[in-house]
Amino acid sequence: MVLMVSVGRGDWPQWRGEDGQGHAPGKGLAVEWGEKEGVEWRTELPGRGWSSPVVGGGLVWMTTAMETEAGEEEKAARLKTNTGDQPLTLLSQVELRALGVEAASGKVVHNLLLMTKRSPQWVHELNSYASPSPVLSGGRLYCHFGSLGTACVDTAKGEVAWVNEDKELEVMHENGPGSTPVVEGGKVIFHLDGSDRQMVVALDAGTGKVAWKTMRSGEMNENPQLKKSYGTPLVVTVGGRRVMLSTGANWLYGYDPASGEELWKVPFGDLGFSITPRPVYADGVVYLATGYGKSRVMAVKIDGKTPEVLWKFDKGAPTMPSPVLVDGLLYFANDGGMVTCVDAASGEEVFRERLGEPFSASPLAHDGRLYFPGREGTTYVLKAGREFVKLAANRLEGRQFASFAVDGGALLVRTDKALYKIKN
Repeated sequence: MVLMVSVGRGDWPQWRGEDGQGHAPGKGLAVEWGEKEGVEWRTELPGRGWSSPVVGGGLVWMTTAMETEAGEEEKAARLKTNTGDQPLTLLSQVELRALGVEAASGKVVHNLLLMTKRSPQWVHELNSYASPSPVLSGGRLYCHFGSLGTACVDTAKGEVAWVNEDKELEVMHENGPGSTPVVEGGKVIFHLDGSDRQMVVALDAGTGKVAWKTMRSGEMNENPQLKKSYGTPLVVTVGGRRVMLSTGANWLYGYDPASGEELWKVPFGDLGFSITPRPVYADGVVYLATGYGKSRVMAVKIDGKTPEVLWKFDKGAPTMPSPVLVDGLLYFANDGGMVTCVDAASGEEVFRERLGEPFSASPLAHDGRLYFPGREGTTYVLKAGREFVKLAANRLEGRQFASFAVDGGALLVRTDKALYKIKN
């Protein structure tokens, strides 16, 4: 059993779908496609962004960034403050925008400027300035860009309702924004886990003003580079109470989403930072990946008086894609090109196989199948079950960093070049 958590009315209102855990209900999604096969429409998108599409009211929404590259002299001056050694992108200016595409035709009907930033923080070369995915709720689209700010769009009017660029919410991401928000109880909630400060923040969904702010309490490594993280919270019901599951460096936290009160926290046991995968949850157990450092997958039981670590699995753990849970089996892929299945109850390996390319986007489960979008443009479709069965390998032009969305019986696939609508 997988708990369904609704964050708003929409066909595909948030990253990883209605339950936030990568499940597409129903039947009929395509198994095989290509650049010329099974594509109902293909629309090139302006700018650059890895945010995953969301769908509601006949429109597909995404964010994008229009980039103006910094000159060599500006780059050199700004890199003097960088304490890491990652390959970075530096801009002199970025325009952050919301795109609305007609689901029926693929026509771009909205290209809304949300905010403009001069000399923004650098981002990792594998990241973008528009990587956090937007969320649809109550006729509004909430677009988050980490320290750069958060904006709300009235989707009926196609107008910006509010923008929050509060300087008190700025942190040093080091690798750029990555955490996607959730909408819960009239609040837009997100992580701000920088190398300098780490906190969880809720904005009033109606006004954009800060509703609460909670600093991380768990002990972390002294190295600033090992304090940052890019996780996305998941709100579930545990024992009749709403609990927000939140991964930060070295710790899994449970918060009250209404007040921001920390309810409990569980240490990873070893170093874990730069966490991108979103947890999944079922039957009182949280399944999470601990990111970089000592990369592992953990199962934590949280429906008792005290959270309890049930098992840890260290092989092939994902550092970017989220796991997906289907019929008692946990599946995940990593940026080394490995896909793994473990028994969710015991943590024992069921199979582990290497596919053809690394993975950044998160998998999708649908009708007994698993869709794993590869970073270089190939999506691998596997049969769900205890045996490794590859059903298809589908190639599109461009790279895939965004996770899939679903519009009825169609897949919506965003590459770094275009948005595709794919049907049988």
